[in-house]
Amino acid sequence: MNEIETESKTNDRLEQGDVYSNIDYIESIETIENDIFIKKIVFPYVVVLSQDCDLEQASAYYRETEKPDDQDKKLLSIIVAPLYNEEMFLKGEHLADATINYKMQIFTKMKKGNNLTTQYKNLIDNKNPRYYYLSFKDKTIMPPSIIDFKHFFCVDISYLNSCRKEKFICKIKALYRESITQRYSHFLSRIGLP
Repeated sequence: MNEIETESKTNDRLEQGDVYSNIDYIESIETIENDIFIKKIVFPYVVVLSQDCDLEQASAYYRETEKPDDQDKKLLSIIVAPLYNEEMFLKGEHLADATINYKMQIFTKMKKGNNLTTQYKNLIDNKNPRYYYLSFKDKTIMPPSIIDFKHFFCVDISYLNSCRKEKFICKIKALYRESITQRYSHFLSRIGLP
């Protein structure tokens, strides 16, 4: 199990591998008579998965004083994935709050004789293609966490730009974030059989 190295500084733009706290996901918007009901989920932590070259080009577009004739480099949204607390994930409780209340798979950590289960070893060694295990070198930043590649979503780029400085936690260093996005793209491109 490798430990993830991070940086605590943020640049003046959104970057691949950025970790943010308390990010809203709009699940639904419903209009009943004259009332609008917005159902949202607030994820405690997310990591940015969008390619950094796209984020850099979009950022350059917003910084330019003289806008180009087209908006070819402008992004509507960016891809993020929740970071689930390992302890809650193993119990299957990482989506068991009042807004979602999903019952998830339980991962058994230890078997008789105080040995790690194969299921848990595969998880922490990143041998299960659906999940990515992160143990942070600096334990004060975040506890060990898991990304479930089935649980990605898009966030409006304007929203994230507006709250970027106050919600920024850390930036995963390039080598590690490349590993995460490679695994994510590999999982997403798998051939799904019925």
